[in-house]
Amino acid sequence: MQIKLFKTATLALVLSLSACGYLPEAKDETKNWSAEKLYSEAMDELKNGGYDKSVTLFQKLESRYPFGVYAQQAQMEIAYAHYRAEEQPEALAAVERFIKLHPNHPNVDYLYYLRGLINFNDRLGIFDFISNQDPTERDPKASREAFDSFKLLVERYPDSKYTPDALERMKYLVNSMAQYEVHVASYYYRRGAYVAAVNRAQSVIKQFPGAPANEDALYLMVLSYDRLGQTDLHNDAERVFLKNYPDSPLLTGGRIKPKSWWKFWG
Repeated sequence: MQIKLFKTATLALVLSLSACGYLPEAKDETKNWSAEKLYSEAMDELKNGGYDKSVTLFQKLESRYPFGVYAQQAQMEIAYAHYRAEEQPEALAAVERFIKLHPNHPNVDYLYYLRGLINFNDRLGIFDFISNQDPTERDPKASREAFDSFKLLVERYPDSKYTPDALERMKYLVNSMAQYEVHVASYYYRRGAYVAAVNRAQSVIKQFPGAPANEDALYLMVLSYDRLGQTDLHNDAERVFLKNYPDSPLLTGGRIKPKSWWKFWG
């Protein structure tokens, strides 16, 4: 009984001392590291895939040396580390923080580009690869946000080294958003909502002129008008379709499968 009471009293004392801060803290091996040392170690972790540890080291660098040149670089690398770790909210928060704190930084164009990449790759989750899902079938919110980020980069920093790649991604995103609308129009058509299908298909042609998805949208209009018994509108749509896509595989029952080159982008 006395032994049990002794153990209980000892445990209570330990907890009390811990609460008061008297127990020794775990040793921090980075305590006396210089800014250069912290940055070097953090970059090594980042390059080797130790994203969580690299973020911790970058954060220590920023807090200990907030006014040095390494602090701003650490903020950028934190955003990149979260991006590589597929931690989208954290990555976007780090990007927004940097842009707000350093709007005139010589490398701020990179942060606009990174923000676009974060949203762009949010559409390419691991389960899409497993299920082989067409990314254009997903909600286009991330596509719009990625497009807007790349657009800001292109408009504000036309000479940036990241602008050419941003432009190429914007082209893909335009068709991705157009193709999403085609998926919706096709959904309406399959369920007999032909007026809704026509309206959605028309929005594709109006909002995304020249996009490859226009071929599918126009063909859906031809089919929908036929189902609605709108002979004149059907004939007009068919005439426009044949003029623009005389060799379309849709005419023989074929389907156009979007090229899957987005899967090879980082």
